[in-house]
Amino acid sequence: MVFLVRHGQTPTTGKVMPGRAPGLHLSPKGREQVQATADRLAAVSPPPAAVYSSPMERARETAAPIARALGLRVRTHSGLLDAAVGEWEGKSLRVLARKPEWRTVQGWPSGFRFPGGESFAEMQTRVLQSVLDLAAEHQGERLVCVSHADPIQMIVGSMAGMPLDMFQRIAISPASVSAIAIGPGRPGVLCVNSTGSLAELVSS
Repeated sequence: MVFLVRHGQTPTTGKVMPGRAPGLHLSPKGREQVQATADRLAAVSPPPAAVYSSPMERARETAAPIARALGLRVRTHSGLLDAAVGEWEGKSLRVLARKPEWRTVQGWPSGFRFPGGESFAEMQTRVLQSVLDLAAEHQGERLVCVSHADPIQMIVGSMAGMPLDMFQRIAISPASVSAIAIGPGRPGVLCVNSTGSLAELVSS
């Protein structure tokens, strides 16, 4: 079982497209959110055996209390990074929404590439393969992967058999937990965007 955790809230969540710009940290509210998430994951039995994180500060700051609560260390993995958005990095979402390309981002993401960055299709391939590799490395164990909204949406969507162009229909809130089961045969989606108890989760 893989627990997919979105990083906690930052001062620019919902306002700016951060991409991979350095120096973006959790807000005070975000730190409260991730502590609550850490407490929920610590109550899971059997507990996760590893915690992986995107290298971005906001993700590592989310992973740290989770790892502490589980008595583990955080391992960074570049495959869990947010999109490389190129020229759009750090731009206001309100400004970007006025661009003609925004209609493609929302309506046909599989046909869009960020100017100077990666395409949605490339991001999906990257994050999905990374999670599959980590699940294979930890076969029979539970693990936590701390990432970003779009990568988690894509992983959950892929596990549910959704086409890439529908991935944005999945809501992934800050510090939420989604859980997937990966093993022989088809994968399973166990929960999505959870901010409540995880105690009853079982893989099937």
